[in-house]
Amino acid sequence: MFDFYKNDSIDAVNAKFEAQKIAFAPLSFQAARALRDMGILEEISKSRKKGITISEIAQKLDISLYGVGVLVEMGLGMGAIKLHKDSSEDDLRLTLGKIGFFLLNDEMTQVNMDFSQDICYRGAENLEQSIREGKPSGLPHLGPWKTVYEGLSQLTDQQKKSWFGFDHFYSDLAFPEALPIVFEKLTELKQPRLFDIGGNTAKWAIACCKYNADIQVSIIDLPGQTAVAEKNAAQAGFKDRIDTIACNVLDDTTEFPQGANAVWMSQFLDCFSLKQITKILTKIHKAATPETDVYVLEPLWDKQRFEAAAYSLQATSLYFTCIANGNSKMYRYEELKKAIEIAGFELKEAHHGVGPNAYSLLRFRKK
Repeated sequence: MFDFYKNDSIDAVNAKFEAQKIAFAPLSFQAARALRDMGILEEISKSRKKGITISEIAQKLDISLYGVGVLVEMGLGMGAIKLHKDSSEDDLRLTLGKIGFFLLNDEMTQVNMDFSQDICYRGAENLEQSIREGKPSGLPHLGPWKTVYEGLSQLTDQQKKSWFGFDHFYSDLAFPEALPIVFEKLTELKQPRLFDIGGNTAKWAIACCKYNADIQVSIIDLPGQTAVAEKNAAQAGFKDRIDTIACNVLDDTTEFPQGANAVWMSQFLDCFSLKQITKILTKIHKAATPETDVYVLEPLWDKQRFEAAAYSLQATSLYFTCIANGNSKMYRYEELKKAIEIAGFELKEAHHGVGPNAYSLLRFRKK
């Protein structure tokens, strides 16, 4: 992965073109959304190899020729739309390009685009201010909170759909491969207990209860999230096996309860700075025994199989900077590992490439 960042072999002409893409990124992003959401890409896709003209699209969708025209021309510039081999200068006939296919059909692309629009877009203009001040200066576009996590339950329905869709799309896909690893040792115990720190909507806790009939799960999270988790756990039929502990893990007065055979944190530590991660793990260290397994599931950008995935994680770091909390990011393997080891833990296992989105599952124990 690092070799890609060391190589600067692009020629000057293409480098300048890439620079223009960045310069006009806000406009091209909104054009891509409009092409998707207004049905233009869908109409082009349905035309298949035959292709379709701008006037035919305008008539089918009841959009002005002008409106379809400017969006299609930007789509051509982005490579999302291609000209049919029989197209002429006075009669453009359009087909769907490979980029357009992914904009229209790829779930990862759609999740990222909706998240960028509904959560990040307006606040992104405050990125420089966020970096200079060390706080999420773009967050007021969503609500009057210190961090986005305090207000998740108060987001609009569309914002919730995009935020949770983004959050769950990535981590949930790793669960089927992570469960056997976590329960390899837990199944040897009678009535094992797992603490799910940052349990959010209880998806992992519910998955654990479905996987193992004896597990007891305690979800530790902010009050707004634990209320949602309790509701979801009850609806799933696990009210008696999933309980919640509402608290702020960063509060100096917060102490983690004892008695866990395993501690689980899925896509949780990236919500905190490295110093805060060490602080949280220090609290866990005090409550853990030498036999307590501490599992960390994270997408580490330097452990990805594809450049597109690493790019998405690097961009997600900027969401943390200007929207979420102002001080966290998607981490590299060594920097996250070191922050946990400073708290007194030792890495026992590292599983990379877990799930289709190449998560890393790390197991720690007290030194």
